[in-house]
Amino acid sequence: MERLLSSGGLRYPAFRVVKAGSQVPLAEYTTDLSWRPKPFTGTADPERVASAFADGATIVLQALHHNWLPLAKFSRALEAELGHPVQANSYYTPSRSQGFAVHHDTHDVFVLQVDGEKRWLVYDPVLELPLKHQRWSNELGEPGPLVLDVTLRAGDTLYLPRGWLHEALTSESDSLHITVGVVVYAWIDALRAALDECERDLEFRRSVPADGEAEVDLVGLLAERLGSEDVAARMRRRFVERRRPILEGQLAEMRALESIDAETLLERRPTVLAQLAGTTLVFEGKEVVFPEAARAELEAVAGADGPFCAADLPGELDAEGRLVLVRRLIREGFLRRSAVAA
Repeated sequence: MERLLSSGGLRYPAFRVVKAGSQVPLAEYTTDLSWRPKPFTGTADPERVASAFADGATIVLQALHHNWLPLAKFSRALEAELGHPVQANSYYTPSRSQGFAVHHDTHDVFVLQVDGEKRWLVYDPVLELPLKHQRWSNELGEPGPLVLDVTLRAGDTLYLPRGWLHEALTSESDSLHITVGVVVYAWIDALRAALDECERDLEFRRSVPADGEAEVDLVGLLAERLGSEDVAARMRRRFVERRRPILEGQLAEMRALESIDAETLLERRPTVLAQLAGTTLVFEGKEVVFPEAARAELEAVAGADGPFCAADLPGELDAEGRLVLVRRLIREGFLRRSAVAA
């Protein structure tokens, strides 16, 4: 936290400062650095950030699953286990302070206490399982009875299902914790995805008559797209397509590309979540299509759970064809040289 804040490179919205439930205005802790052709806007001013912290404000580092490699890899491992997107923020709160008033989150949360301690008060939800746009507001009603009063210390973890109202306070020590949010795929998402596919059906593209009566059973046509296998396939595809690449060491892999030979030990990147459909490999926002002749080799690569070399792959490709395949997959960020070899 100290290194990131004092580096001079931290910019909003990668961080923000909050106090007593409200965001501190950006102008009070950021500055714009002159540069051509455009200035670096919203850059952390370490002196003013430190002053705000000393005055009781909480420093929030946001989207650490995107911009801090250890947490990016940790979050991706959780995603592989849970099958749902994961995000991570951190919160550094000074002693005897409160960053946020009582509220609920619209995603499930794991609180990981890193340093110091923090007291958590948890209340019954007033809106069960809120969706992303159903954020907390006073109009939803007052918090219900207190159901949990617990102090987390370094190494402790607290699970907060979405919708459960909570607030947190520090005591005589500063507190640093990470919140790992799990953004689940709900049934409303499954229904919308199935409905989107209905655009292909002529009956759903017809105009609605004045009496509002459909000539065919549109609900039945929609229901046909809600079989368990179809729902699971859409959920998995959206999940796989939307993962951001974690390309640790990719420049070194590209520099070494021409030195890859048939005996070089390779491995799937552990951070890659992929789906293979025939000879189309779907991962991290891309679809990479290979010729049918490479099917056996591609299936072996996609299913590999340990180091391998191009010479060991099954299939009908010749030695040069296998090298073309594995080098392409290294360029795409799917494979890398094995750490075992190193």
